[in-house]
Amino acid sequence: MRGKVQALAAGLLCAFLAALSSGCGLSKDTADQPDSQVQLQTPQEELGQPESPQVTENQDTVKVVLYFSDPTGQKLVAEERLIPKVEGIARATVEELIKGPAPGSQLLPTIPEGTVLKDINIRPDGLARVDFSKELVENHSGGSLGESLTVYSIVNTLTQFPTVKQVQILVEGQYVETIAGHLDVSSAMTRNEAIIKTD
Repeated sequence: MRGKVQALAAGLLCAFLAALSSGCGLSKDTADQPDSQVQLQTPQEELGQPESPQVTENQDTVKVVLYFSDPTGQKLVAEERLIPKVEGIARATVEELIKGPAPGSQLLPTIPEGTVLKDINIRPDGLARVDFSKELVENHSGGSLGESLTVYSIVNTLTQFPTVKQVQILVEGQYVETIAGHLDVSSAMTRNEAIIKTD
């Protein structure tokens, strides 16, 4: 009799452990979530794929400085912006510059509409090569001052980083002499503090 009880208890224990190990596909993190979320997450977990990164309140951020045109189109004005902390911070910063000033800001964008950052490479000697799409030239509004604002918004934004001393602007992977016909950008350029509005 005692042997039968032990065998029954062992069988129940095995069944209980089997049920626990299957777990219905739920992890501790998903057990309390609605069914719709569980169904979306379970296949990714089964396939071993990472979930898509999402910005959360606790995500690490870094403060960067972007330079846009003042409302008169005469000077550059610094705008501080918090962006997610990523490995390629220089690339992320230039992409923020391309997006333009913050919503509601009186500042004006300096990068022509449609421009795309194609590549960026920072050499150990501090030279940053930044490659833009053809729209940087084709969609530029022109003017010597407008060209200077475009060029130095890029140069000054990148030289905020200690690893960047000079900036070389390329278009479609090629060196260009100028963006709008007034400023020579065929060689590497250094930071220009004089074009920044200080008051």
